[in-house]
Amino acid sequence: MLVMRLVVLLFGMLIFHQSYAGVVLNGTRVIYKEGQREAQVHIDNNDEKPYLLQNWIDDGQVDALPTDIQVPFVISPPISRIEANSGLVLRIFYTENSLPDNVESVFWLNVLAAPSKNKSLEGKNQLQVAFRTRIKLFYRPKSLSSLSLSKSLESIIVRRVGNEVKINNKTPFHLSISKLTIQSEGKVYEIEGNMISPKQTSTYRFYNLRKLPQGATFNIYYINDYGGTSVIERTLE
Repeated sequence: MLVMRLVVLLFGMLIFHQSYAGVVLNGTRVIYKEGQREAQVHIDNNDEKPYLLQNWIDDGQVDALPTDIQVPFVISPPISRIEANSGLVLRIFYTENSLPDNVESVFWLNVLAAPSKNKSLEGKNQLQVAFRTRIKLFYRPKSLSSLSLSKSLESIIVRRVGNEVKINNKTPFHLSISKLTIQSEGKVYEIEGNMISPKQTSTYRFYNLRKLPQGATFNIYYINDYGGTSVIERTLE
């Protein structure tokens, strides 16, 4: 089958990449709200050559083949060609009523871009490399429609436990942390963050600090709905 052949060929030359100068997704996340007909993702090709795109959604299994993944979404088109200096629109449809209705669910949108062959080099060896972009797709049920992400995240609980900091995301939203900082005595200490699922707790340790200073300023930098960075500030007690 053509689809299976493309899957094998593209995965065989895949390089995982969050961004690529040629093919660009206009956004770093997709918010799919319950009740909407579809979600759209715009893709631009800023290169001078066309690309073959393979598009799919996964549930967190980054290495799984698209043909092996079962998710409650379909994407159109799953395979497409984007011409040089042009754009296209991906359409995402929710197909089942199987997701929780009281918390946000997360999936990942994948776009694999393989450049076309250079015709001037036909008959010669060419290295064809595919670049993969992967961004989060959040499904947000109607029960959360009256809630604000930023206001809800103000209620998260931050606790200092020994030399560790525990963050309890008691909200129904995912908390995507880009970095965490502690400011104390004129110095700033920084570590990378991660994503905390709804109603879950994560633990963090600043290994370059022997002891977490009481009263220090603790900042949580997180990704908001627009793909920008917002900050939650707490004082370590």
